[in-house]
Amino acid sequence: MAYRLRRSRIYVPGNVPRMLSTCALFGADVVTLDLEDSVAPEHKVAARWLVTEALRDLDLGESEITVRVNALDTPWGEEDVKTVVATGAVDGIYLPKAETPQQVVQLASLLDQVEAEHNVNTKTTIVPLIESARGIIHAYDIALASDRITALSFGGEDYTRDVGGEKTSTEEELAWPRQRLIAAAKAAGKQALDTVYSDVQDLEGLHRQAVKMRRLGFDGKAAIHPNQVDVIHRAFNPTEEEIEHALEVMQAIEEARARGSGVASLGRKMIDKPVVERAQRTLRIARLGGLIDEAKIPDIIEEM
Repeated sequence: MAYRLRRSRIYVPGNVPRMLSTCALFGADVVTLDLEDSVAPEHKVAARWLVTEALRDLDLGESEITVRVNALDTPWGEEDVKTVVATGAVDGIYLPKAETPQQVVQLASLLDQVEAEHNVNTKTTIVPLIESARGIIHAYDIALASDRITALSFGGEDYTRDVGGEKTSTEEELAWPRQRLIAAAKAAGKQALDTVYSDVQDLEGLHRQAVKMRRLGFDGKAAIHPNQVDVIHRAFNPTEEEIEHALEVMQAIEEARARGSGVASLGRKMIDKPVVERAQRTLRIARLGGLIDEAKIPDIIEEM
């Protein structure tokens, strides 16, 4: 699958028509229309209908459009998937409470069925939400359960409750599951997406945390308010210095090729594979985020 920016992902409650009608204005890389946690049981059927109508009738903008369905072992989950995917307007499904590869396989099989029945000619992606101790332990196997999976997403609030922990301002209690999820996702060749920052008023705190998550290896972070989106983008975008260094790395490789040499160096340091991959990733994000002129990007960025 082609690389997509997933720096920000905003939850939009499926039972709030005003937010459904304006989510194209939020500017998030990913919009997640939510049928699960933000919708009370007595409103879930109505929310499904609202989300389905929004998918059919509204211009939802350039964001990747996803739906967080209810778990498949609930009374609503399977019908959620069948109804929203049948519209042909859903890019991906967020699978909550993912704890085993079998849950992913079950969803993938259901997607095969719905796409065939309704002539949906795009392959709906899957992002498992890892929200429990069991999910964290099985994260790598979950990430490999289907070629539809593009990322693993961490649910910090539910994880803390599941292990009987206490959410603190430092979030030290989330350090280990975050790092395990990142390792599992990256070992499987998938993106890793971080949990929400619940204090919507503290944008400085959000930026500090998002920068830290990017340095850990996350590719993006969930948002619960439109004001958080630009802050998250700033945190996950490469800096000017990082872009310039990446360009220098790729230029050094081009010059080595021109000399017929398989060895490239920058200054007094050899350029090894991890350095090249980091430079490629930096320039890919910069290009997709509109941070760099296309003409400046070496052709070999996509070759290696």
